[in-house]
Amino acid sequence: MENQRVLIGSIIFVFGSFIMMIVMLIYMTYKGKADLAELSAGQTANVRVLQSMPTQDFSMYKTFVGDDGREMVEIPEGPFTMGIGDGDPDEGPSHPVYLQTFYIDLKEVTQADYDRYIKMTKRDKPKVPVFEDDVAKLVGLDYPVVAVTWNDAFGYCRWAGKRLPTEAEWEKAARGEGKRRYPWGEKFEYQFANVDGEEDGFQYLAPVGSFEVGRSPFGLYDATGNVAEWVMDSYAPDYYQQAPYRDPPGPKDQDENKVIRGGSWRESRIGARVTKRFAAKMWRNDASVGFRCAKEPPTETPQSS
Repeated sequence: MENQRVLIGSIIFVFGSFIMMIVMLIYMTYKGKADLAELSAGQTANVRVLQSMPTQDFSMYKTFVGDDGREMVEIPEGPFTMGIGDGDPDEGPSHPVYLQTFYIDLKEVTQADYDRYIKMTKRDKPKVPVFEDDVAKLVGLDYPVVAVTWNDAFGYCRWAGKRLPTEAEWEKAARGEGKRRYPWGEKFEYQFANVDGEEDGFQYLAPVGSFEVGRSPFGLYDATGNVAEWVMDSYAPDYYQQAPYRDPPGPKDQDENKVIRGGSWRESRIGARVTKRFAAKMWRNDASVGFRCAKEPPTETPQSS
């Protein structure tokens, strides 16, 4: 009889322990999901707060709508500091450059913009030759156009009554007149630009203009990240050592190698600084390179008296 009571007690104990274990597993699963949801909500809220932070008032700078219907901003005449002393060898020396007034697109050229261009000119649509994931993830009317060669970018800007910016113009518009390392300042912030990784909220491309807090001193969007951008200049690693002070046009004898600036969604934060220079064959086309256009100030028609 005693042995029977012990056996029954043991069965009850084991059964009770089993029930408690099931209850604990259910509780821990529920708590883990709740914690994950809370963490995700916190991260989303953090990005939302960053994007809604007060930003510089850019209304002091003149704007202009180009022939392609895209908004441009005036970059006033004057000097700025180009290059950096603690970057790669081709980023130095840091030196003053004086530029005439010019206009530049506030945002990168989008796929919608480029689609309109190819329909009107009967050109072929650019195609990404290699991509490690589903290429459809790169498609969106408000995404920057990618897979364009230097000639493609040059052709679009000319069709729009514009041109590609020079390397010096691009850097001044992205950096301002000081010596900042990124468009917004000295310290890198993942939520300020679309670069490598998903901390910024995007795995690949982002709609142009997604990072309000990452704008440059003149108001440019995506001067760091999203897509790297073609500029007019050919590439020479030692050009800064011989470049003229006023309106440097870039080297004349390196036509095959062009410069791209600004990094992309594939770029590390180290390579996303605004002084970073990339050399590329002019026929390069891939998932990380796009462009924006520049223009001389519009000629004002004198009013008749």
